[in-house]
Amino acid sequence: MPLNEIYALAMLASFFALLILGIPVGIGLAVAGFVWGWLGFGPLLFNLLPHRIFGVVTNSTLIAISLFVFMGVMLEKSRLAEDLMDVVGRLGGSLNGRLALGPVPVGVPMGATTGIVGATVVTLGLLTLPNLLRRGYDPGLACGTICASGTLGQIIPPSLILILLADVMNLSVGTLFAAAVFPGLVLAALYAIYILVLGLVRPEAAPAVPSAERARESRAALWRQALRVVAPPLGLVVAVLGSIIGGIAAPTEAASMGALGAIAVTALGRRFSSTVLKETVQATARITAMMMFILICAQVFALAFRGLQGKALVHDLFAFLPGGVAADIRFLMALVFVLGFFLEWIEITYIAVPLFLPVFANAGVDPVWLATLICVNLQTSFLTPPFGWALFFLRSVAPKEVSTGAIYRGAVPFVLLQIGGVIAVYLFPGLATRLPAAIGW
Repeated sequence: MPLNEIYALAMLASFFALLILGIPVGIGLAVAGFVWGWLGFGPLLFNLLPHRIFGVVTNSTLIAISLFVFMGVMLEKSRLAEDLMDVVGRLGGSLNGRLALGPVPVGVPMGATTGIVGATVVTLGLLTLPNLLRRGYDPGLACGTICASGTLGQIIPPSLILILLADVMNLSVGTLFAAAVFPGLVLAALYAIYILVLGLVRPEAAPAVPSAERARESRAALWRQALRVVAPPLGLVVAVLGSIIGGIAAPTEAASMGALGAIAVTALGRRFSSTVLKETVQATARITAMMMFILICAQVFALAFRGLQGKALVHDLFAFLPGGVAADIRFLMALVFVLGFFLEWIEITYIAVPLFLPVFANAGVDPVWLATLICVNLQTSFLTPPFGWALFFLRSVAPKEVSTGAIYRGAVPFVLLQIGGVIAVYLFPGLATRLPAAIGW
């Protein structure tokens, strides 16, 4: 094996070693890239680095990230989830598990409006977990439902993953937004079906609300309240996504209107103030700066890996696999799933995915379908230990009587359901390609 390829493998190993030692991801990427790139080629390798960094910071598509983050944080400050949870969990009648169903339909609009896993999981955890435990729900079921529902924002557009994948794979943001709609709804349906089936099989784990309490609830009033709560944010999401998917506005233009619309929705709910605006701007700045720092550091790593012939290594690896393109796709899905145990979706998107794209481009694989498969797969990274961030977020707000083991145990069935979602998109590509084709993308 050539010396440069040995350096490429050593760079990957050293990066994982730095992660295990607790070094921040961005710094680990830059250090591994600089050290092994310098050993392989000296300073000449990095002559292109300023140009690559300039390309990242001047990419107009990435402006949409900060605007969508602002929209999400502002709507989170408007206590949208609190209002939704107040009515959704009471509309299930005598169904076992109806209260556990609450986070799922709430997670869908919250995912579409906030797109921020941390905000969604923490909000759902604070609002629903104490009530579910008080009602006698199994702690694992309650925690797993909240964590999984909070991750729906990573597949339901406008998703930050989709924006970055569009940039990496040179695809239209609107196309990927359209492609992710049906897979996201399929995942939400799988969660709901699992909860209802578990309520039938193990009613003690998901008990129904007592009939005396249900009798005090006016169904008509509940539906009116639900319409009043859901209509403003849903209208905002439809307007933002519709303008992008329909080709009326660019992602950055639609995102700016979404940010303005989030302010309007919060103001209509009489929850807008200078304090809320200040906190939203600060949170947006922190999240955006973190993401951009990782993206810039990833350029160092990617440049060094390509210079050390890492691309040839990847090509040889896929050529070695028997079974053709289908086996290559299955291997990629397995690799992305395993990487999700150790890396965040940003690093996987900007480091791992570009290495494999030439293989599938040469094989004629539909890039929209492939991007959707990757996005659904990346969603599991929020639930898989040891770096499942949704689990960490819930642990930070869960009552002391809920053990960390219960949180991890509860996430396992939903990880399997998400794998089922990946398999569904793999077996039925129309889930990802039909809507973009129908609207002419």
